[in-house]
Amino acid sequence: MQREYPHRGASIYILSCVQWFWSLSRLYKVCHCVLSLQGPLASDMARLVLPFLFALCFLLHLSSSRPSRSRKAVSPRQPGAAEDEVKSQLERLWREVNSLKEMQALQTVCLRGIKAHRKCYLTIEEPKHYHEANEDCIAQGGTLATPRDLTENNDLRDYAKRSAPGSRDFWIGVADIVKEGQYVDVNSLPVSYFNWDRSKKQPTGTNRESCVALSVVAQGKWYDEVCRSLKKYICEYVIP
Repeated sequence: MQREYPHRGASIYILSCVQWFWSLSRLYKVCHCVLSLQGPLASDMARLVLPFLFALCFLLHLSSSRPSRSRKAVSPRQPGAAEDEVKSQLERLWREVNSLKEMQALQTVCLRGIKAHRKCYLTIEEPKHYHEANEDCIAQGGTLATPRDLTENNDLRDYAKRSAPGSRDFWIGVADIVKEGQYVDVNSLPVSYFNWDRSKKQPTGTNRESCVALSVVAQGKWYDEVCRSLKKYICEYVIP
């Protein structure tokens, strides 16, 4: 004979209430993120989220209903499956909202700087050491700019002239810190394009000067420099 548990129904009801409040809190966070978006992305996100919100509210209503005490009631696995579906949908929406917020931040950067070569560039006029400069770019979702060809290099030079008049040079994302003479970008990938200032016998080839700067006064030519020197810098952000 199957043993009866008089408090089982109440326990399931309490568990459903806890799950209900967890889902509501997650739903609130999604709505808050959507409301914080501005510009064209806000309408895009609204079209994406609203149909799901109606569906999720319906599922939440079903999953929070108190189960019947009858032995012939629907199997307890079904409300659990509905709750899992709600959680899955909310998590997916949360990821998509965060992705759109990142895109909005990128658009803000592009408005402040320039857009070219499927990237956005932004000059930072507060001088920093090379590593601090790169860390600051990373914190903003980018890296130090790395020109890949002459066109990119010239565009960076011209942008730097316009955005920071009177500045002489800027850190870019090229260095040979690990091994002298083997220049890599900030992702440790080999660099194939160089624009050294050969009139100044660059690069010098010394162990102390391991980080590369782009000289505006030398028409975009490069030279190596001591990494702890304080310089302005240019960040780049890849447009997805």
